[in-house]
Amino acid sequence: MTCKLLIDECLSPALVGFAVAAGHVESSCVRDLGWSGTKDWKLVRLVVKHDYTLVTHNSVDFRGGGPGKLGGHHAQQPIHAGLVCLNSVHVMDLARQRDLFGIALEELAVLTDLVNQALEIFEQEDGAVVVERYDIPQG
Repeated sequence: MTCKLLIDECLSPALVGFAVAAGHVESSCVRDLGWSGTKDWKLVRLVVKHDYTLVTHNSVDFRGGGPGKLGGHHAQQPIHAGLVCLNSVHVMDLARQRDLFGIALEELAVLTDLVNQALEIFEQEDGAVVVERYDIPQG
């Protein structure tokens, strides 16, 4: 599956290059679209309007507390192109962002659809990575 990925400003714009190299050629970042500093509630409207799948580290604001505890901005949208959350208990330096985004890109490559879903990539304390996919909003 290919997506039109939008890298949030809390992540490195360098991830766009990885997205494009993986076949997601319409991908961009908040900075390059001139949307830096846009409040999250406004950003989600732009994301939906332009059919982007948002990639963020600012997960709670967009997905709420996760499965069973949804309440973020994406949960309020009747339809959206998906949400990718990159999270770690460690500092999200560029190397970690690339590693977690690489896992997300591998997952996206085998999916057929991410509409109204979240793809969560979470690195735990011991370095193990948990991948979860769930409906958002839950219905």
